[in-house]
Amino acid sequence: EEQKRTQVLTQYRKKLLEHKELESKVKNLREQIKTLKKDYDKSEEDLKSLQSVGQIIGEVLRHLSDDKFIVKASSGPRYVVGCRTMIDHAKLTSGTRVALDMTTLTIMRALPREVDPVVYHMLHEDPGNVSYSQVGGLSDQIRELREVIELPLINPE
Repeated sequence: EEQKRTQVLTQYRKKLLEHKELESKVKNLREQIKTLKKDYDKSEEDLKSLQSVGQIIGEVLRHLSDDKFIVKASSGPRYVVGCRTMIDHAKLTSGTRVALDMTTLTIMRALPREVDPVVYHMLHEDPGNVSYSQVGGLSDQIRELREVIELPLINPE
């Protein structure tokens, strides 16, 4: 009787372990399904945008009213354009790259920055007031810079 009981208990423990393993596998598979669904939705959206009428790349210059923006197209001209209702207007700040519908000139979606974010942030970095004497160990390079840049400006011939 006691032996049967211990045997049933060990079987029960094994089944509990199997259940926990299967439960964790199911959880992992559900997470994989979520990421795959996200990837699928993104590729579907990309396909739709590729199949749609051509789009112009532009840059938002100013926000005029609720749904009106001044946009500079990549080809040069500036337009007052509308915006799709599904786009978050808060993201459309000055300098944001956007895709414009070629026929209606409506903002279809915001695009990522063209330049690397690190480089973009360097543009706004102030180098400060640094003199040559504060740059150490680069005397040969400083001399070359002076010869190439400074001297022709000081002594044009």
